[in-house]
Amino acid sequence: MSKKGINNNIRKLRFNMDEMTQQELADKLGVSRQTINAIEAGKYSPTLELAFKIAEIFKVDLAEVFQYK
Repeated sequence: MSKKGINNNIRKLRFNMDEMTQQELADKLGVSRQTINAIEAGKYSPTLELAFKIAEIFKVDLAEVFQYK
């Protein structure tokens, strides 16, 4: 994946956290599963607040979740 834009490791982080589903993550964040799917696929960039919430759920730094290329 060498395309420009924001890349993310959400799928890997979900897998490493007891194989959390997209729906489980969506429920924790108060968004739809479709939103999580779109973020993971790189079709949608989350708000800064949502990005920080995602990092908080996985207990990692924001840079471990999202990278800008």
